[in-house]
Amino acid sequence: MQRFAGKAVIVTGGSSGIGRHTAIAFAAEGASVAVAARREPEGQRVVEEIKAAGGKALFVRTDVADAASVKSLVEQTVAAFGRLDCAFNNAGIGGDAMLPTADHTEENWDRVLDVNLKGTWFCMKHEIPALLKSGGGAIVNNSSAYGLTASTVGHAPYAAAKHGVIGLTKTAAVEYARHGIRVNAVCPGWTHSELVDPALDAFPDQLNKLIDNDVPMGRVADPGEIARVVLWLCSGDASFVTGHALSADGGWMAR
Repeated sequence: MQRFAGKAVIVTGGSSGIGRHTAIAFAAEGASVAVAARREPEGQRVVEEIKAAGGKALFVRTDVADAASVKSLVEQTVAAFGRLDCAFNNAGIGGDAMLPTADHTEENWDRVLDVNLKGTWFCMKHEIPALLKSGGGAIVNNSSAYGLTASTVGHAPYAAAKHGVIGLTKTAAVEYARHGIRVNAVCPGWTHSELVDPALDAFPDQLNKLIDNDVPMGRVADPGEIARVVLWLCSGDASFVTGHALSADGGWMAR
């Protein structure tokens, strides 16, 4: 299936985890993919993997917390591929965890909000004009199950940022619904990644018990499972879906 043949896509945080799997999945379905990340060697490896499979991709070193960097990402994508049709705004950090709200530092708060919330807004700010020039398209923002409920692992800044991503998503969805742009959020539960796996290693008893209690499926997701949700939201199969925060959480939010 080539649902994205002739389409150009941006994936931020594309060097690992959900972003890597999503970039590869887009390319496998015909998209030209701009893999955006801070870490160049890892990002270049994703591009090489895509090209080895016959796909088209480029790496753009990007810090989503820097407006000029994001602007350059969109400009380089359009220059290379001639257009922009979809974007997965996935880049994010976890920040400090296992702390009650009052014990977080201002430095950690600012860092997490700058990347996870302001960075998502920077991406949309520059992606939307490019999408309008292409005649419309789709944006998926990566929120979290913790964008829908309270943090149970002591990272209030992360939960606040991810709740904010959903508010940003819904607002933009309403504003651009009649301009051919759909904007949705994906809200993954526990998913194997560079954010989650080190925490599972550091706090195995506590987190495995939490997952067992919270997730009806009783397991951690594979990042490819989340990638498939993102592709569906960006595809024509989801043509009447906008402003939605879709849980991909093994049933967690159904509790």
